[in-house]
Parts: sequence; structure tokens; C-alpha cells
Amino acid sequence: VQLVESGGGLVQPGGSLKLSCAASGFTFSRYIMRWYRQGPGKERELVASIGSVGGMTNYADSVKGRFTISRDNGKNTVYLQMNSLKPEDTAMYYCNTVRYSINYWGKGTLVTVSS
Repeated sequence: VQLVESGGGLVQPGGSLKLSCAASGFTFSRYIMRWYRQGPGKERELVASIGSVGGMTNYADSVKGRFTISRDNGKNTVYLQMNSLKPEDTAMYYCNTVRYSINYWGKGTLVTVSS
């Protein structure tokens, strides 16, 4: 299993970024995919998840209405569209899936929201 995140960077408050996570080594379409983040001095937290079939989504309260998770099963990729970014969204963002009770993580992509 390999998860590779991309799309992070420096953005001003109120701006937007779209993160991508390219997956390989497993049947992507069968698994729930998640985005987590870990800010400076904070614990890792679940940001959003998307189901396999039907694509049911869930979001942390802190990002509802601003972030959108989506997936393209043909490209084995999950996305996180982030709008109206705030300084408190600054964090390393990680892609995650659980397969046979084992957590798999990417190396993360850094998002910095600052003026």
C-alpha cells in the first residue's frame, strides 16, 4: 500500500488549496479514505472521510462548509478541496486508509495559512 499526498503550500487567509492523494497497492475503490491533519503542538485529528461505494462523506465540525472531500476511483485518487482557509488550518495533512485493521499513512503535505 502506498499513499502519496501533494498540493500543499503557503496560502493567505481566505484562500483555497486542493490536496491530492494518489493510492496504489490495493483495490482503492473498495476502501474508505480519510484525510487527517496535525497542527503544530497538536494531536492528529480526522478532517474528512469518504466511503467506498456511494461516496458518503463526513467532516470535522471545524471544516464543515469549507472543505470538500472527493474521490476518483478511476484514478485511484482522493482529494480535499479547502476553501476559506484560516490560520488554524495550518497543519501537515495526511491521507489514510485502513486495510485488514492496519492503518496506512502517506508522508503528508504541509499547508501553511498565513499573511
